[in-house]
Amino acid sequence: MTGYKNVMIVADIEGSSGCWSYAGSSFKTRQWVRACVDMSRDVDAVVKSLFQQGVRKVTVKDFHRTGYNLLPERIDPRCRVVSGYRRGPVPGVGNPSGAEAVLFLGLHAASGTDGFLAHTLTSRISALKLDGKPLPEIALFAASLAPYNIRPIFFSGCPVACRQAEEIIAGIETFSIEKNGDPNDFDAQRWRLAMAAAAAASLQNRRAAPYLPDGPFHATVTMREGEAAAGQLAHRWGLDCRGPQISIRAESFHELYRDLIRICYLTPMTARILPLSLALFNLRGRFGLAWLRRRLKKR
Repeated sequence: MTGYKNVMIVADIEGSSGCWSYAGSSFKTRQWVRACVDMSRDVDAVVKSLFQQGVRKVTVKDFHRTGYNLLPERIDPRCRVVSGYRRGPVPGVGNPSGAEAVLFLGLHAASGTDGFLAHTLTSRISALKLDGKPLPEIALFAASLAPYNIRPIFFSGCPVACRQAEEIIAGIETFSIEKNGDPNDFDAQRWRLAMAAAAAASLQNRRAAPYLPDGPFHATVTMREGEAAAGQLAHRWGLDCRGPQISIRAESFHELYRDLIRICYLTPMTARILPLSLALFNLRGRFGLAWLRRRLKKR
């Protein structure tokens, strides 16, 4: 039996068993259909393993692109699948529902590194560094959950992503997926069951503490589209800019995450009407999931 009774899963698609190319992570492609099915199978295997170990409540947050990639009907009904994005209190997540620990499934490496489909928040960023080191999404997500005393205990993704998670969060346990080979030779079910067993074993992990480093922080964001795009974004949000690189100085990790969200996803107008903006964005995700289900029915 485990001491953790209420856990959260944050799921992404790039490090899942069915995504083997950029097309697999892209919205409404043939490859995305397969990736969503296998992502759902990965999550289902982990959820079942957690309940078998005595966990009483599991909340799954879909955190890829639109937030509507998981098929709840293919996942153990005892868990709660949260699709789409919430304004807060945790950005994107909403209410963490009293979770004690979080497991990150299928995440990727940071922008500017050589992991599989490596990026942080958006592929428009070619490199993102915090105090000179690459900043992966797990740091942002884990820090946003830290005020609720939620421990980041497990991480799965490509080997580069796993190494970055281990370097940032002391004590986190990882399980990698190698994507350099032929996907037709990959035994997804065998890998999935082994990953689920490792996730269940991580329920005994008390080494990983809530992750919230002390500031101040200095981040540099290099825009793939170059100097003009960087200058426009920096001017929009009152940030410093030199060439294609935007500079962010923040007293806390939460301020840093807020500024990155603004750069990547918002304009001053959409920020002012954020509830409506999120509702419209989530509606797009729902339509995409409906399209996915129709494609599956035609098979």
